[in-house]
Amino acid sequence: MTSDTRDHLRPGLQTRHLTMMGLGSAIGAGLFLGSGAGIATAGPAVLVSYAIAGLLVVMIMRMLAEMASAIPASGSFSVYAEKALGRWAGFTLGWLYWFTLIMVLGAEITGVAQIISGWLPGVPQWVVAAVFVTLFAVVNLSGVRQFGELEFWFAFIKVAAIVGFLIIGTLLVFGLLPGTDPVGTSNLLGHGGFAPEGMGGIAAGLLVVVFAFGGIEIVTIAAAEARDPQRAVARATRTIVWRIMLFYVGSVAIMVLVLPWTAPELLSGPFVAVLDLAGLSGAAKLMEVVVVIALLSAFNANVYGTSRMAYSLAGRGDGPSVLRRVSRRDVPWVSVLVSVAFAVVAVALNWLLPDDLLGLLLNAVGSALLVVWVLVAVAQLKLRPRLEREAAERGEAMTLRMWGFPWLTWATLAGLAGLVALMLADDAARVQLASTAVLVAVILATYGVSAWVRRRSA
Repeated sequence: MTSDTRDHLRPGLQTRHLTMMGLGSAIGAGLFLGSGAGIATAGPAVLVSYAIAGLLVVMIMRMLAEMASAIPASGSFSVYAEKALGRWAGFTLGWLYWFTLIMVLGAEITGVAQIISGWLPGVPQWVVAAVFVTLFAVVNLSGVRQFGELEFWFAFIKVAAIVGFLIIGTLLVFGLLPGTDPVGTSNLLGHGGFAPEGMGGIAAGLLVVVFAFGGIEIVTIAAAEARDPQRAVARATRTIVWRIMLFYVGSVAIMVLVLPWTAPELLSGPFVAVLDLAGLSGAAKLMEVVVVIALLSAFNANVYGTSRMAYSLAGRGDGPSVLRRVSRRDVPWVSVLVSVAFAVVAVALNWLLPDDLLGLLLNAVGSALLVVWVLVAVAQLKLRPRLEREAAERGEAMTLRMWGFPWLTWATLAGLAGLVALMLADDAARVQLASTAVLVAVILATYGVSAWVRRRSA
């Protein structure tokens, strides 16, 4: 990819791209595969866990949207953290997010390779991984519009699958499918009641499901390359939040209505279990295809997200300047290639490293999203008065505002603090928090060294 001397991006995304991107990023393998684990942990009361997690994410998304509509930036929350708290915060948040997505890229493409190799036993997993990594490198290098269009259709397929599942599930619940009767509330309230594991089960379920919502923040990263970003972000986020709540809570509600929460098939494949009950032959194969599409969509979006974050960090002097180079197609091509190269390394880690070392790396990214959310809320608390003042000086009103400021922001921070407390009380989650704390400390130390070098050179 030939580059010129330009170092800026140009708008190429439309509102429909941003809307479907946000929906598609949040509807991933975490919903299609992980919802069964949540049900097995909390029983039907996992609905409460999903509602609490969804409410937290809606609040975070509204804060991000407020800042993104006022300050569209490819570094998104990293830029906002820097403006609100200082350069250290932007550096830490930006590189933490970049590292998180790089590790996730490896896990996603490995998952795709494993499933497709099952369909084509003679094809090695590394060949499948290499083909898709190359394909999405080409897509991301082709231009932001091409990326947005592909992501739009990926997300459309996922949303169509969820809508189809909700329709079939509703018909099943009311006994409107051939050979079925209304299910009533025997599964919802029987087998130990609605909350068979009590409040502890709801809390444990929250830990299982909360990070499944990660990915929606890609909308605010993409805002910098949207046409009329203020309006596009506002419209996209207004529709995203309620749709995601409907998809997650609606899908899980159908699962716990039609099957006992103790059913082993829910744990192995909750969507397949419901579709099998509805008499749909080939449901397992169909859901495998949907899961592959979900993973490929997330991989595509995360290549975009990592490249734009690296581009933004380089532009602020917090990364190598070469990451700022932009091609004639208005793509930060060096950042894209670096992200793809590290994705290949992450794939290799998935195959070569012992389980304990790989587990440590994945644990480190497991709760990194929590750090992002906390700093987003703190940044919004500090930036809101400044953004209002600047808008008033221009004789304008803010395009989009966080509800109930500052009380709902403080309430969200309290909810996140409660989530940290729950994680500290859980052995596995405590390891995640410790690993993330080590990773943050390493990034902060790196910032300290780079700041010292800058001072010496000055």
